[in-house]
Amino acid sequence: MKWEWSAVSDFMPHFWDGLIVTLQALVLGSLISFVLGLVWALLMRAPTRWVTWPVGAVTEFIRNTPLLVQLFFLFYVLPEWGLTFSALTTGVFAIGLHYSTYTMQVYRAGIEAVPVGQWEAATALNLPLRRTWTAVILPQAVRRVVPALGNYVISMLKDTPMLMAITVLEMLGEARLFSQQHFQFTEPLTVIGFAFIVISYLASLALRALERRLVH
Repeated sequence: MKWEWSAVSDFMPHFWDGLIVTLQALVLGSLISFVLGLVWALLMRAPTRWVTWPVGAVTEFIRNTPLLVQLFFLFYVLPEWGLTFSALTTGVFAIGLHYSTYTMQVYRAGIEAVPVGQWEAATALNLPLRRTWTAVILPQAVRRVVPALGNYVISMLKDTPMLMAITVLEMLGEARLFSQQHFQFTEPLTVIGFAFIVISYLASLALRALERRLVH
């Protein structure tokens, strides 16, 4: 095996294209998972089983179904029902939807960790329910769950190569296409492997800094 720097140089334009797509999928997918996960968590606290039972059933189904199956379903089945989206849009939504069922459990744990006294104090002050959630409960809950949410961001990063299955050319997709066209696999695959390590490390540093800021 011979390492060729010329292959690395030739691959880099494709790598940057794939990196942009990977970061788009990661950022947008994370936002969807965070927002939708919070919605699921709040709905699960509804006082009626007519809300909690369907939400629980749907989230359990999504969480226990492989992400790859969900990608194929959204990309290949929905068009038969008249719903057609771009491959990247489908992939972003699939990742966000899938991981929202995990962030939901994180939010649930954070909400339950808020001391009962905080609820009682809000009641004693006669705060409206909406104000209780936005000003008292959620700020404390979110502060507690930032590390766990950060772990799922890194997990989402490592799952972005699955988007290649629905024709999205993220980093691995670009590397695979380049390798098949030029019959050089070592260099492009090494480059994206190193890129995943660097991005994960930088994300970890950012999350630690955010955690320290929230704690203090």
